[in-house]
Amino acid sequence: MKNGEDFDVIVVGSGASGGWAAKEFCEAGLKVLVIDRGEPTTHKESYTNEFVEPWDRPFGNQALPGERKKEYGLNSAFVSNLNPHFYAKEKDWPYDKNSKNPFMWARPGAVGGKSLVWGRQVYRWSDLDFEANKKDGHGIDWPIRYKDIAPWYSYVEKFIGVQGSYENLPQLPDSEFMPAMELNYAEKIVKKGIEDNFKDRNLIIGRSANITQAKPDQDREACHYRDQCVGGCSFGAYYSSVSVTLPAAAKTGNLTIQANAVVSSLEYDPKTKRVTGVRIVNTKTKKKEIIKSKIVFLNASTIGSTQILMNSTSEASPQGLGGFSSALGNYLMDHTWGTRIQGTVLDTKGKIEKGRRPTGIYVPRYRNIKEKNDADVDFLRGYNFQGGAKPEGWSQRAANTPGFGVSLKEGINTPGSDWIFTIYGFAECLPYKENKMVLSSKNDPYGIPQVKFDVEFKENEFKLVKDMIEEGEKMLNTAGLANIKSTMGEMRPGLGIHEMGTARMGSDPSKSVVNKWNQVHEAENVFVTDGACMTSSSCVNPTLTFMAITARAANYAIEKLKSGTL
Repeated sequence: MKNGEDFDVIVVGSGASGGWAAKEFCEAGLKVLVIDRGEPTTHKESYTNEFVEPWDRPFGNQALPGERKKEYGLNSAFVSNLNPHFYAKEKDWPYDKNSKNPFMWARPGAVGGKSLVWGRQVYRWSDLDFEANKKDGHGIDWPIRYKDIAPWYSYVEKFIGVQGSYENLPQLPDSEFMPAMELNYAEKIVKKGIEDNFKDRNLIIGRSANITQAKPDQDREACHYRDQCVGGCSFGAYYSSVSVTLPAAAKTGNLTIQANAVVSSLEYDPKTKRVTGVRIVNTKTKKKEIIKSKIVFLNASTIGSTQILMNSTSEASPQGLGGFSSALGNYLMDHTWGTRIQGTVLDTKGKIEKGRRPTGIYVPRYRNIKEKNDADVDFLRGYNFQGGAKPEGWSQRAANTPGFGVSLKEGINTPGSDWIFTIYGFAECLPYKENKMVLSSKNDPYGIPQVKFDVEFKENEFKLVKDMIEEGEKMLNTAGLANIKSTMGEMRPGLGIHEMGTARMGSDPSKSVVNKWNQVHEAENVFVTDGACMTSSSCVNPTLTFMAITARAANYAIEKLKSGTL
């Protein structure tokens, strides 16, 4: 390293996208520091509850009333007894909830981030998504299109392993698939009922980052169908940065990971218009330090990366780095979550499926997928459904089975009812400037300004949800299901855990924070490649796109470094 730099590259955040940045730079021969505010995590050793059976877990995998919420705050909605050590505790990582429209912010607390506990759903976006803003006038135009990122989707998919079925759907491009997991007996009945009656709709296996073929070069086994992924997988059968990309980076000898260190801000030199390093606080000792590097990649989560930029104030950037743009901190998006439709699949009583498949079903978007919006709707964009079919659980059978002793045991072990098919809707949120995050006057325990939110879903999102309920009920009824019912849970942004948009990509520096290569307009050696850079939210799960964007940006930065132009 030259000019007093400690590392060639600093990557802030170690989750799905941060792991990819580390891997690409390390494999290019660069010295990389990954900084994470969470506790250290070791593949296999950190999955402490992985092989503890549900009946051996305290309180049947539940927490005492009030205890979990007291410790984890709003994070308690996402925590189970399999993985509490993967989540941040409220006292350690508070945020200011004193606002009219707070955000339900899920915060990890370990190296690996949310890649340790995510739902593993991986879908490509299409030009239906990348062109939406330009076509309907909401937000700004994306500076990239599907063709720009398609090769990087393939690159990422081949490495992490994705199971799924080839469908040739324009609105949901196919990935590089391993053999698909199979729909169960009841799901096949529903699939036929939907596709026979709705020619524009499909029910497919959920595409997921669970491998169905071993990858011995990565020391990964094929999925064991345990569906215990959120506690970690010693077999490496699902993608997390801890099991896949960070080990690949470590093999090069170029990786250093610094856990228990939170980045407070970036050090900016107005003369060179470059960031020279990052300011960190050790979360155990509260010691402050500046670490120097040529390049900084922000992958600290949508909100975390934006918080760092906003707190990186200087005479040149009084509103924070990227604050020249009217976009920094604004246009926060998440998918709607909580809408549920379910029904009974008849003639499935007594059917048994072996194993616990770790993915569900997927009904791709069918609304507004043509050149012009559907004539019979009064909303923009669209939604998808995810879910699946399951038999009555053993605990339900126990409650419904009469008798004692042998007869009760036999009743519990005998499937006694038809299967229940359930779908949940995910709708796109439009980019609204007034949906924002700001820095609070309150500091966290490390002296860093907390985040405060003002975010709400608006008329278009509520219309999407109304339509998904009506159409979901119609689909299940037409497919022959019985006892159909629907519920709409709280429409609270954050529950979808797909936050995006507060440092968006664009061509105009006054309206965007980063360019088409994810470089901050005001500092070309700072890249933002997590959810913060997203210009719209689609209705499609975004993590695969975060990873592909990161791989693309990292390789661009590598080329520029080699040519001496960065």
